[in-house]
Amino acid sequence: MKQKLTAKEEMLMNIFWAHEPLFIRDLIGYLPDPKPHYNTVATLVKFLEEKGFLEREPMANSFRYKVKISESQYHGDTVSEVVARYYDNSYLRLVSQFVEEDKMNLQELKNLIAQIEKNKK
Repeated sequence: MKQKLTAKEEMLMNIFWAHEPLFIRDLIGYLPDPKPHYNTVATLVKFLEEKGFLEREPMANSFRYKVKISESQYHGDTVSEVVARYYDNSYLRLVSQFVEEDKMNLQELKNLIAQIEKNKK
């Protein structure tokens, strides 16, 4: 993944992932009150397009925006960066830390192993 999302960009991407494709005016409708100005949202959407998260298609005198990077792809890339940076590219070390800090119990670990084995078949 080339680019990271700011908090505001991620909030917009969460809306796109749930409701795409969207026009900017529709996107604003999903934002909490007080609603930001149209130009503010349009600028953020432009940044998302420049970062490669969105693509636009002309529709009449406006643009409709579609997602280019799925939510699961973004989350997977983000986790991969964390594992590379803090766990020396070892997912085992990551899971071990969860177990050691009691953030994952033995049953959850067994369920994870079962899910992995099921997906490998």
